[in-house]
Amino acid sequence: MRIGEAAAVTGATPRALRFYEQRGVLPPPARTPSGQREYGPVEIARVRVIRELLTLGLTVEDLRSCADRLDLLIENPPTRCGGVEPGAPGSGIVGHRLAVLDAEIARLTALRENLARRASGAAPVSAAPASATRGSDDN
Repeated sequence: MRIGEAAAVTGATPRALRFYEQRGVLPPPARTPSGQREYGPVEIARVRVIRELLTLGLTVEDLRSCADRLDLLIENPPTRCGGVEPGAPGSGIVGHRLAVLDAEIARLTALRENLARRASGAAPVSAAPASATRGSDDN
């Protein structure tokens, strides 16, 4: 199937598929004699895995660092390759992303508590300056 159809069946856009290819998480698909991309069942399954992992909070860069193992998640049942136990395949990526999410949750929780305190007339709890807490992760 061509890029537009592949995008439609995976919930992506043609631009996203080209981006995944450019970033190295989707191998370049076969081309027709006229140069158009042709996506088969394997590529469609891989795009679905990529999209699922992105919805779980991983980034394209996270996926890029383990792109050679993404096909393991296509198997039925999928191979467990994202455990957080040290030494498990993908553990560094998943562990790092969990730490980033935990830090963001802590930051937002403190922000919410300070706003609620301020709204009730109490002084906010002393915290790091707002500029130091925003954008702390280099995604």
